[in-house]
Amino acid sequence: MPSHRNGNLSMVYFQDFVLEGFESGLETQALLFAVFLALYMVTVLGNFLMIIVITLDARLHSPMYFFLKNLSFVDLCYSSVIAPNALANYFSSSKVITFAGCATQLFFFSLLGTTECFLLGVMAYDRFMAICSPLRYPSTMCQSACTRLVLGAYCGGCFNSVVQTSFTFHLPFCSSNRINHFFCDVPPLLQIACGNTAINELLLFGICGLIIVGVTFVILISYGYITVTILRMRSGAGRRKVFSTCGSHMTAVTLFFGTAFVMYAEPGAIESMEQGKVVSVFYTLVIPMLNPLIYSLRNKDVKEAVRRLGQKHMVI
Repeated sequence: MPSHRNGNLSMVYFQDFVLEGFESGLETQALLFAVFLALYMVTVLGNFLMIIVITLDARLHSPMYFFLKNLSFVDLCYSSVIAPNALANYFSSSKVITFAGCATQLFFFSLLGTTECFLLGVMAYDRFMAICSPLRYPSTMCQSACTRLVLGAYCGGCFNSVVQTSFTFHLPFCSSNRINHFFCDVPPLLQIACGNTAINELLLFGICGLIIVGVTFVILISYGYITVTILRMRSGAGRRKVFSTCGSHMTAVTLFFGTAFVMYAEPGAIESMEQGKVVSVFYTLVIPMLNPLIYSLRNKDVKEAVRRLGQKHMVI
């Protein structure tokens, strides 16, 4: 811990952080470990299965499932940035994470979280084009266009991640090195910074709020047009199929954006870290676990693809 002295002022700059996690007794810690482990295992298995099924089944090689496969990949990486370290800390007495390790975790967490946000917006646009402009859909959502949209989502995530990580870790951390969270995130880091965090809070709420509101607006507009188109359909079976597909996406959107808004776009979020830790469990572990279940259980094509893959495996 190098120190800097200026007159009578002594400031100690920490090179390591301590992730406090959930403060509780030994039995509660054991229960939390079991819950975290179960959530992470289901997340890995569910998203990995979605990626395998969509890759191997030629009938699922369409823009919608291309985006869904990328969403599963992001969810898999997203939870893997947080869960293994959080699980390891349950067996650690020190719960130490290095300065570089904390910055790396924040960078990839922010990158993948923002990318998922943009991907959900892209998926809504894809459904809008497929339902409202079916004749133009094959040319508009060609393979190159889909690839560009996914790359754009990653670029947007990278931009937000670079801004948040660089501005956060340019702050001096000299008052404490104990992070009141189970992973490195901007709000708990701002709480222990001893410099002026006004610009950081403005960037956090400004950029994240703009992204959340902007993407939500795109989704609402897309589903507004989709709803009108569905109501005009004469086929009851077609209407039910569209509602089922879009319902899965809207469920995922509501869960993700609801928790993200509470954590990053709601005034006073930085002060309420206890609430933040509970909310963080939802968008780092619960939602990545639920997404493959939501899209598989409510999607007939995915369920049939899983069945075909299972039959093929049994034959082999």
